[in-house]
Amino acid sequence: MPLTILSDTDVKNLLNNLTRADVESLQHSLRQALHEYSTGTQDDGCCSDNQPERTVLESHRGNTTLFMPSTSSSGIGMKVVTLATPPSDTHSNNATDTLDAPPPAPTTPYGALTLMDLSGKPFGFLNAEEVTAFRTALASSLLLTRRAKVKTITVFGVGKQAYWHVRLALLLHGSTIKQVHFINRTFSDRAKGILKTFVHIDPEIKTSEGWSNTTFGILTPGYGEYARLLKDQIRASDVIITTTPSTEPLFDHTILTNTEGRKRGRLIIAIGSYKKHMVEVPPEILSQATKRHGPGHHFHKHAEEGGVIVVDTLTCVTQTGELTQANIRETQTVELGELVMLERLDSNNDTDSAISDSPPPELAISLETLNLGDGNRALSHVFHNSINSNPPSPRLPLTLSPSSSSFTQTTTNTSGGSNKSPSRKSSFSLSRKNSFSFHKRSSSLSGGNGSRSNSVKPTKRKKQQTEQEDQMCRWLSRGNVVYKSVGMGLMDLVVGGDLVRLARVRDVGIVVEDF
Repeated sequence: MPLTILSDTDVKNLLNNLTRADVESLQHSLRQALHEYSTGTQDDGCCSDNQPERTVLESHRGNTTLFMPSTSSSGIGMKVVTLATPPSDTHSNNATDTLDAPPPAPTTPYGALTLMDLSGKPFGFLNAEEVTAFRTALASSLLLTRRAKVKTITVFGVGKQAYWHVRLALLLHGSTIKQVHFINRTFSDRAKGILKTFVHIDPEIKTSEGWSNTTFGILTPGYGEYARLLKDQIRASDVIITTTPSTEPLFDHTILTNTEGRKRGRLIIAIGSYKKHMVEVPPEILSQATKRHGPGHHFHKHAEEGGVIVVDTLTCVTQTGELTQANIRETQTVELGELVMLERLDSNNDTDSAISDSPPPELAISLETLNLGDGNRALSHVFHNSINSNPPSPRLPLTLSPSSSSFTQTTTNTSGGSNKSPSRKSSFSLSRKNSFSFHKRSSSLSGGNGSRSNSVKPTKRKKQQTEQEDQMCRWLSRGNVVYKSVGMGLMDLVVGGDLVRLARVRDVGIVVEDF
């Protein structure tokens, strides 16, 4: 059997030249695998019961090495990656401490992915650095593509995960995205690099994908009025993506948990923290997302809450700081694979202005002045029935103006596998009158005690299920959705296999015949 070897350069070549059709094909493969992971039986290759547990090694040097085996109905995979342990004060919110502290050590995972067929014959060997970031972003995109409104995106971090989450968002939602805000510890070379990368993507690509007028900005604690600008940018966001190994919340929870913060529905994607001591999203936000609201009139309108946290795997419940500190239980989570096959989307039209939340760019600073150089081409546990005088700043966030290819300063005007047996309780349960339940192991509706009601006729049951799916789709499309991911070897196996097949079609990489 031939073995295809893809270096880091080869992988980047493939990924940076993906078309929308390519990405949708990759999404389809990953969607099928995650659905099988969450809902399949042991006869299905991707089923969670068939996935080996990952192994974690902590070295005396402070590095963490992950061994991530996986299996599917068509192959076997093993990814080994090593991550440097970040300093304890990573992404501190204290501006003075942040400016005085040395740059953090890189936390990009380095390693390789080996792919084999079911007989154990290797057919692919890939550098895992870019694959890891891309497959994580690809999984997140399965939720992003369901959102009715994606105009403003805020991203914490400027690494590969940040890049690929934004790149896929632009490719899939580019015609609606008006602003992308990066928030980072410092305005480092890496921060300038990610802006430079988006600046220098071929204008024809930007136009074809619909985001030629999208502006990009960066905010760091070194800017004046950082706290106010941080609050304004988070409040204005339709999607918030956190990609840092932070050990403390990246922002004050009240920005999103108070009355004003809850008016807008948002998708929060948290993928940076992967240990119990790491926290990006304030636990209070997770508690709010899973809070049960009793029946009755709510004086303040707010976006719909699903009552659950979406996770890629139930391992998140015990392995991540956000979920453990918020005391989130398995019954308060739903796996991404349980939701990805819902085909019906909310059909309500978005009547909001595409630029109503966007501050205007001002005070151009030339690109050459910044010396950026040349760039390359580039559900629910419960669904609720309720309705839901400072001096001027000497330094303000830099924004990239798409029309002039220059940076401007702006102000803001608005204030691994899991062990699941068939007997495990579903993430969804009937918690109060007029709510509904959704069981991953059964398509039947349940009564208050979780058992099937014999008095419900098949036609009635089918109608109830349709209403339930509609309500889940509305929540996924417009409500407050929190997604936490730690990554799985199965993602690497599926995406890596597709990249090997694509490489052979496009003659990328090295092929060793009869390996």
